[in-house]
Amino acid sequence: MTTVRRGLPRTRGGEAWPPAGVVAAAAEVIATAPADARAVEMDAAPSAPATAESVSVSADPARDVAGAAAAGSVLRRGLPRIAGGEPWPPAGAAPVLLTTPAAQAVEGSAAVAPSSASASAIEASEAAAASPATAAASSAPVSAGAPVTTGSALRRGLPRVAGGEPWPPAGTVAFSAAEVAGPAMSEAAAVATEATTGSEAVTASEATAAPSTVVASRPDVSAALPFTRTVWNGSAPRHAVAEPAASKLRPTWLQAIGGLFAAAGLAVLAGAAIVLVRAFLSLPFMQDFLTTYPGEYHLPSGAPVGIPGWIGWQHFFNVFLMTLIIRSGLQVRTQKRPTAFWTPRGNPKGKISLTLWFHQGLDLLWIVNGVIFVVLLFVTGQWMRIVPTSWDVFPNALSALLQYVSFDWPTENGWVNYNSLQQLAYFTIVFLAAPVAIATGFRMSGLWPKKAEGLSKAYPIELARAVHFPTMLFFTAFIVVHVALVLLTGMLRNLNHMFASQDAVTWTGFWVFVLSLVVIAGGWIAARPLVIAPIAKVFGQVSGR
Repeated sequence: MTTVRRGLPRTRGGEAWPPAGVVAAAAEVIATAPADARAVEMDAAPSAPATAESVSVSADPARDVAGAAAAGSVLRRGLPRIAGGEPWPPAGAAPVLLTTPAAQAVEGSAAVAPSSASASAIEASEAAAASPATAAASSAPVSAGAPVTTGSALRRGLPRVAGGEPWPPAGTVAFSAAEVAGPAMSEAAAVATEATTGSEAVTASEATAAPSTVVASRPDVSAALPFTRTVWNGSAPRHAVAEPAASKLRPTWLQAIGGLFAAAGLAVLAGAAIVLVRAFLSLPFMQDFLTTYPGEYHLPSGAPVGIPGWIGWQHFFNVFLMTLIIRSGLQVRTQKRPTAFWTPRGNPKGKISLTLWFHQGLDLLWIVNGVIFVVLLFVTGQWMRIVPTSWDVFPNALSALLQYVSFDWPTENGWVNYNSLQQLAYFTIVFLAAPVAIATGFRMSGLWPKKAEGLSKAYPIELARAVHFPTMLFFTAFIVVHVALVLLTGMLRNLNHMFASQDAVTWTGFWVFVLSLVVIAGGWIAARPLVIAPIAKVFGQVSGR
């Protein structure tokens, strides 16, 4: 007999599966049976059809084995089990099917094809290993008229023929080699004699009249085997996370009401601050403070008077460039998949998004405009208007701030002199914030020398990124407050100073201001790849995503 190759155990800590001694096919049983028994059985049923019912065992397994072989119901052969061997199973192997009354009740149904002998052997060994009682019972010989008390019902699968019943037939059980080969070898001679005389011939009706008892005992495989965990869930989600649904506890209208209450609360706080500051300034010692420090100090002798036209033009260019710089900077910060890229000629590694190129190009123009502005400031003496020349600037700046908060505006005379709070604000923007924005932007740009390792280590790019964005927010806040104060503290006169270069209360500066807003809006709309790409192609190569 050829044993089945054993594999991994079915239970943790158990022996290899299937158990030792399980044979590979029923052909081994046939080969070990006496030749006379096989010959007699073949003569007794020369034309028996190869069906599950014809090979059912009711009294003697050896008789059923021989009958199956005689009927010609051989198994389909496959690949060899060893290199260079013959196809498996051996030639002439036939299935051994042991049926119960449920299977016998379907006599006369459509014929079914034979099952695999090796599968029957594995199922039989599984039943023998699962139930010690079954294994003990299988050692007893199967004699004539004795009911079948061992075996495990086979799991049924797809039919072998179209429209047929599931395979194997209902009630089919599997036996191990010991349950079949033992009785077959011990009673081979008796089977031959009984087959010759015909006194003990078994028919299908006899098998039906003497039903067999099947005891199916299989291991419980419903629970998973224990194992050592080697994989854990990561921090990133494995599937798309759906947007959280709006909370029914806080509907949209309630959130809107909450926003209105928050705005009302801020308005109340602002009103309370105005009342407190006005009450504070009415105290006698604060009145003396305001008299001593009205909010501005006298400029040095020789300081220029008035605002020349070049300052108005510089002011317009600065506003135009700053608006587009802030817009493109926010796009660079939030853009995840750029639609177009720019590559400098001769340096394919310097490829950047078209939006970033536009932002850096605006930065260069803004720097050029700022350098021209600073040079003209010192050439014409206008620097004395925005650079503090006395320590009195600080108490005067505090006085101007308190007057602004109390809504009792300080005296405005920007054509001659800015108040101290304006002077400090302009000085901070021109000589502090602008250089910081330039330095951090240069560190983050492609113009930074890549080979300067020591310089890069002393000035890390992380520091530049951490400072650059807050600097932009500072510029934005300054622009908002500056425009608000221009409109609230004498709009027509202030606009004439900045856009018409005249100290008069007329509408000239206002209309120039409106025209500048139209130009800025046009630049805002035109700042898109369709317009930027042709300009960028002059300085490099533009490609799509």
